[in-house]
Amino acid sequence: MKYASLFLFAGYLLAPVPVQAGWWRTYGGPYDAAGFSVQQTSDSGYVVVGYTEGSGEHDVFIVKTDSAGDTLWTRTYGGSYYNEGRGIQQTVDGGYIIAGYAGNPRTADYDLYLIKTDVHGDTLWSRRYGGADEDMGMCVRQTADSGYVAVGHTRSFGAGQYDVYLVRTDKNGDSLWTRTYGGTWFDEGQTVYQTTDGGFVVAGTTGTGYDIYVVKTTASGDTLWTRTYAGTDFGEVGTELGLTQDGGYIITGYADSLGGDVCLIKTGASGDTTWTRTYGGNNGDGGHAVQQTADSGYIVAGTTLSFGAGFVDVYLVKTNAFGDTLWTRTYGGTSYDEGYAVQQTADGGYIVTGRTKSYGAGSPDDYNLYLVKTDALGRLSLTEENAEPRSPSRTLAATVMRSLPQGALVFDAMGRRTVNPGSGVYFVQDAVSGRPSSVTRAVVTK
Repeated sequence: MKYASLFLFAGYLLAPVPVQAGWWRTYGGPYDAAGFSVQQTSDSGYVVVGYTEGSGEHDVFIVKTDSAGDTLWTRTYGGSYYNEGRGIQQTVDGGYIIAGYAGNPRTADYDLYLIKTDVHGDTLWSRRYGGADEDMGMCVRQTADSGYVAVGHTRSFGAGQYDVYLVRTDKNGDSLWTRTYGGTWFDEGQTVYQTTDGGFVVAGTTGTGYDIYVVKTTASGDTLWTRTYAGTDFGEVGTELGLTQDGGYIITGYADSLGGDVCLIKTGASGDTTWTRTYGGNNGDGGHAVQQTADSGYIVAGTTLSFGAGFVDVYLVKTNAFGDTLWTRTYGGTSYDEGYAVQQTADGGYIVTGRTKSYGAGSPDDYNLYLVKTDALGRLSLTEENAEPRSPSRTLAATVMRSLPQGALVFDAMGRRTVNPGSGVYFVQDAVSGRPSSVTRAVVTK
């Protein structure tokens, strides 16, 4: 439903200015789709990678949007069987590099999969890396020499059941070297960064208890040090690591030993723990992504069963530089909604991606890719501007209400529902879907 964006009544002008604090969108359908990595792009829009059911059982799925989340284009990559995108980064040429995996789930023969595209998402090249068994990619970064480094796990090489798998390539995707890290059990890599010394830092999990595992390497991939971080029960599972302004690292995951809380670990440059924090309730919560924010604090995205509107909701936690909670937010409906990646945006807000069963197209049993844009406080509702509009007569309220479509809900600038709007800032919402539909700001002046 689209609402009119300009009202003129009895000499009063309601002028629309889009100051919506945030928005959310779904993409995909009618079958399963999800987003695992998101980045704000150089044109102030967003790019998301994940998967969708397509020509194969799963295809790598990219969605490129404008700054309002409206789709500019989508692309799928892959052939038959199973292909999934896990990490994406915009490259210096304006295109994109994607990491994921491709293979046959019936034989467990997967390869780490890299795709390089131009700015429109058209494939420039793709490469597969691995052996005869299971090899998967979870994250990729462009390196200082315009090549790439990707991390995941391998069952084809290494010392154990699974080992962390690091692949270093040139700008054309040709392998320069590969390395494995880990012991005799399960070791998996989730994220990688190039560090200021030209080396790399990798985070993931290790051991039967899936403890957090961090490996620091030289530029050639040789190990400088490793660290594990564990709780007292089944350990603490690390899902993402970020670089911090002091040369150290911030790691998030979930702490099984503490009943399933989001965990946050701050370390120094050598991986030694500075502090740890946990967040959540009593029913199971986990962190999937973390980034240091411009105010030196941290933003964590994940999932929660303890809070929110549904069985599982997207969970966003904002902390100060010491890990103390500043605010938390949940997003989603009455079903499953999960957050897998977060990034602070140029306006100080946040962009979060994941998947949802609460909203979108298709069967209630299928996920849709979920994209949530918030303001700096994690809000989706409007915030009031520092303005003092003149006071029109009270008859304006009735006139405005009669002009809206049947069933429309009206909220003031603080997100409170009202049936008697006067002078001020308002927005309207579709009462059926509950979604902001062509949300506009109306400033009433005399």
